[in-house]
Amino acid sequence: MSALTSCRAPRHQTAPPQTLRRGCPAHPAPFTPPPPASRPAPSEPLCGADMEAVPRGAWRGWYLSARRQRDYGQGEDGDGDSEEDGDSAPLLPGASGTGSSQRGSSFGLSVFNLMNAIMGSGILGLSYAMAGTGVLGFSFLLLMVASLASYSVFLLLSMCTQTAVTSYEDLGLFAFGSAGKVLVATTIIIQNIGAMSSYLLIVKSELPGAVAGFLSGDESGSWYLDGRLLLLITSVCIVFPLALLPKIGFLGYTSSLSFFFMVYFALVVMIKKWSIPCPLPLSSAIETLQVSNSTADCKAKLFHLSKESAYAIPTMAFSFLCHTSVLPIYCELQSPSKSRMQNVTVTGIGLSFIIYFMSALFGYLTFYDKVDSELLRGYSRYLPHDTVIMTVKLAILLSVLLTVPLIHFPARKAVLMVFCSHLPVSWICHILVTLVLNAIIVLFAMYVPDIKNVFGVVGSTTSTCLLFVYPGLFYLKLSREDFLSPHKLGACALVIFGICVGLLSLILIILNWINQ
Repeated sequence: MSALTSCRAPRHQTAPPQTLRRGCPAHPAPFTPPPPASRPAPSEPLCGADMEAVPRGAWRGWYLSARRQRDYGQGEDGDGDSEEDGDSAPLLPGASGTGSSQRGSSFGLSVFNLMNAIMGSGILGLSYAMAGTGVLGFSFLLLMVASLASYSVFLLLSMCTQTAVTSYEDLGLFAFGSAGKVLVATTIIIQNIGAMSSYLLIVKSELPGAVAGFLSGDESGSWYLDGRLLLLITSVCIVFPLALLPKIGFLGYTSSLSFFFMVYFALVVMIKKWSIPCPLPLSSAIETLQVSNSTADCKAKLFHLSKESAYAIPTMAFSFLCHTSVLPIYCELQSPSKSRMQNVTVTGIGLSFIIYFMSALFGYLTFYDKVDSELLRGYSRYLPHDTVIMTVKLAILLSVLLTVPLIHFPARKAVLMVFCSHLPVSWICHILVTLVLNAIIVLFAMYVPDIKNVFGVVGSTTSTCLLFVYPGLFYLKLSREDFLSPHKLGACALVIFGICVGLLSLILIILNWINQ
């Protein structure tokens, strides 16, 4: 999810350039592209650190993190200088504001913020990925993706200290000009649409069961148990109004609540391993036509390769993606340095790896080859009236309904940047873009048959680009190191890995659809 820090807009004057103070900690020899003589200089600090020039294209309106958001986001006095005006409100709790910028975030809070950015709906699909690759195969792939994610963050941090920018999009601007920034923003739009669609798919899948859990008797066929209808109602009555809010500061705290709900889900998965017998009950098997009562189904496979294995790495990439939030977290870190932020990254990704692995392992050992592509659905089938499972459902549904409006924020910002950068910010643009985004994700959630399709397609395209391809390309383009240096070779390998794995996974997934 993309999070940009709040900054003031440059005033176009001819005064001498001033040093840029805010933003990522600067490298002793920052990247300073020579500005043309006719380029106006900022009269007040921009986002960035100790840099005497801004990237090319900045004065044509593309340096979005230095643009002032006006009109609908003004404070009560109407002067437009509110720190949390409109879309400038931070996605991470306490991520902006003068006081918090001076204090900074502690190491522990930064780790929590990073894990909060990592943990999401992907946790529900990892058990299915383990069923498609085997326990050892999954363990190796998950460790590899986590390690590469950590390394790609290292490359981003290196470019942050060299260019002094504070957003993923602006790295694209520095590396490849306006086209690079538009490409990154478009990728973020698609990624966020996929993430929001996956959350609403959970609503469509789990809300009918949650409603039925409070009813006595057979109510099948009732309108209030229709997943699509419930999805439409909740989207119109809850998601869309919250997504329209110009100030989203309080929603940042609900994101933290969602993180705890995901951890709670992982704990319940481990505990409920012994509540569902294996072989699975035939009564449920008759309903689903998927389960047998053979004891041979109760053996874990160490290595496994099938057509479903194509979903494994895309689901993992989807699950570990946090790179659009790394730079803002870095800029708010106490005593910021690249090594300190790298320690934050290793700790956050490492703890997320443990949570992901344990939930995937126990989910797989509960259902084995019969695990659903959305893990919670299996518990809803075999323990429909279990109190603990019901609390997990309600917690996940609550977190979903509060997180989707939050993801609207970076998606809307990116859409406005790509398509409406030449227009003044207005309520009309705000409402129209939010309405279009909401309509797209609702249609996807209503008509996409399985959440694994979202994990597979989005994970193999935009997630692999943001996780592997773009960080490597940025480093190859901007780093002054020799091409044969270890980090440039590593960046090159990262790009090749991301492209090859993404294309191969996408081709196999499409072939699966054709065969089915």
